[in-house]
Amino acid sequence: MVDVDKLTKDTIAKGGILAVLYFDLHGSSKEVLQELASGFVQKILKEPGVIYALGEIDEPLKAKDDKFFSTSVEVKLLTTGFFHMFRICMSYSPFSLEILRPDAIKLTIDQAHEVLMDSSMTAFEYKKHIIEKMSTKEQLDTYRKTVEQKIELGKKLSEKKG
Repeated sequence: MVDVDKLTKDTIAKGGILAVLYFDLHGSSKEVLQELASGFVQKILKEPGVIYALGEIDEPLKAKDDKFFSTSVEVKLLTTGFFHMFRICMSYSPFSLEILRPDAIKLTIDQAHEVLMDSSMTAFEYKKHIIEKMSTKEQLDTYRKTVEQKIELGKKLSEKKG
């Protein structure tokens, strides 16, 4: 049997993060919602860098309009490092979170670059998706030309550094 306290302590000593993340879920019935919440926790458990994920699902409540149910899910999560916790937050959008351990987080420059670049790429993808769905053809053409110019500029900057 795995000693969870030792596993947690050892993981945190190596840069791991222990946190509680809070999510809200909505569904058409209590049963569907409970299955969805259970599957949700299992999906998080399979993410890279996750050591364990323990979910506590609140009793689903019927909405005022009686058309759907909602619940909150509390997930105690241990990851191997800040980047993996960051990725889970970016992918699953908790409405709140609390870092339990460690008391302070130190990142190397490479780790900070990784987090910042990943957040930049995620924001770019969201922006691109919104622009592609909401723009006229002319606006979309202008946007694509701007992106192409940014790519060319990026290549030139990479060549200067290399």
